[in-house]
Amino acid sequence: MLEESPFKGKTGLQRVWNAFHYSLAGLRAAYLSEDAFRQEVLLAALLIPLAGWLAPDGAGRALMIGSVLLVLIVELLNSAIEATVDRISLDSHPLAKRAKDIGSAAVFLALLDVLVVWACVLIG
Repeated sequence: MLEESPFKGKTGLQRVWNAFHYSLAGLRAAYLSEDAFRQEVLLAALLIPLAGWLAPDGAGRALMIGSVLLVLIVELLNSAIEATVDRISLDSHPLAKRAKDIGSAAVFLALLDVLVVWACVLIG
């Protein structure tokens, strides 16, 4: 039998409420401790309203905003990977480097996705 986390067990609305607070704590932690996340939040604060103004239609607006939000999501996952690797060991190790580099590559691809999506929507 698999042993479950002792933090599990809440159900229904209590679980949703707890998850909401954990999510806010995660966003706050990322914003306070991750320079890249703060920069990407600033970028999102500029690009999301711009998408509302520049997009020719609702679908284009959704694609443009979605691509920006994807960067934030991927950055959060990358930061979680980095924190986990650092928690395990601060020693230099090829697998730790690989994990961090792959997370960074995912952020890079998400940023490239913003460029591609915005270009496709705006150029046609």
